[in-house]
Amino acid sequence: MRVASRQGVSCVLVAVLMGGSVVWGGDPAVLKPRVPPDQIEEARTWQDPFPDTPERLERGREIFHGKGFCVTCHGRDGKGLGDIPGLRGKLPRDFTDIQWQAARTDGELFWILKNGSPGTDMASFIPLVLREEEAWDVLSYVRAFGGT
Repeated sequence: MRVASRQGVSCVLVAVLMGGSVVWGGDPAVLKPRVPPDQIEEARTWQDPFPDTPERLERGREIFHGKGFCVTCHGRDGKGLGDIPGLRGKLPRDFTDIQWQAARTDGELFWILKNGSPGTDMASFIPLVLREEEAWDVLSYVRAFGGT
């Protein structure tokens, strides 16, 4: 296990030194929309109906680290390196990726919480785990990882 860890670090260092970039969260097509083409325009029109406040951000943080168990896959720091038993090849989304943050609308992210993310291990959370207002609170917290 220790050798594999060193190999992983070595690969990252080589990629960086050679001028490459390392995408920690998700697949190589990090900017590819996860909402199906026939639903994406509608999803992009959905807007967060709640104003951002410190209290709301705290509620989102509590849900992310608790009831929503987002932290399990996305990690405490939102980089997609959580404790994932049985991961099948793709890392969860890195919420600190500013390009990804800019490319996804709030409506698209809400759609994913409601329907899951096709082609990944991301399941749907609304309404089974989260109420709609809680989902918006979590998304507000997710946006904070990218400074938005």
